[in-house]
Amino acid sequence: MAEATTQVKTQPGHYRQLLGQYEITALSDGTNAMPMDKLLTHTDPNTIRQLLAEKSLSPTVETSINAFLINTGKNLVLIDTGNGTQANSNVGKVQKNLLASGYRPEQVDTILMTHLHGDHFGGLVQNGKLSYPNATVYVSQKEYDFWLDPQHLAQAAPERKPAFQRVQDVFKILAAANKVKTFSGDAPLLPGITPVFAPGHTPGHTAYSIVSDGNKLLAWGDIVHAEAVQMPIPETTISFDSDMDQATKTR
Repeated sequence: MAEATTQVKTQPGHYRQLLGQYEITALSDGTNAMPMDKLLTHTDPNTIRQLLAEKSLSPTVETSINAFLINTGKNLVLIDTGNGTQANSNVGKVQKNLLASGYRPEQVDTILMTHLHGDHFGGLVQNGKLSYPNATVYVSQKEYDFWLDPQHLAQAAPERKPAFQRVQDVFKILAAANKVKTFSGDAPLLPGITPVFAPGHTPGHTAYSIVSDGNKLLAWGDIVHAEAVQMPIPETTISFDSDMDQATKTR
């Protein structure tokens, strides 16, 4: 009888494809279970549950958190960084999966932020140190101004203050290292990589258009949280959209 082989029991945390001359690697940060029938708004909960069921999903959906690594041949660009290390072991896996995909954090030279919610910027700094020490971090001016304004922190509701404080603490470290650049408008940030203003979820939420040899990909952050519901009914918003009307228009 052949000797039993131990099962691996883990799933690869990255997926790679070519886009023209560019290599795109999706990196999983992990998953987060969200009760969509309670968080989604402007659509009847029964309709939400029905649409989810049609995709064999329960009302509590295990949503994926991802970052995207773009190797242009000249630059190694990371879009978003995930949560960073958390007590919740289901998330915080971007850097581990970046390593597993064959790259090292110090090779990343550019980081593009879709927006400044913790599950997107949280991996920028760990234990007071830059997670990607050679990378310049780009964020839209509107998003930067919203989260970094001390007045907004002071005026925030008590339950919102920690979110503002965390952004300001992280970006203080980045600014001290001269690693932050802001942008306005839609001029390319790198060859073939252009910001696309996509507000609503946050005031300066930004998607990124990536084009190589006529092939196109749009990388977004949180324009859609529940594809099964928000694609057929784009008016469906989520409770933590900052401007629900604008989020609907963007979608």
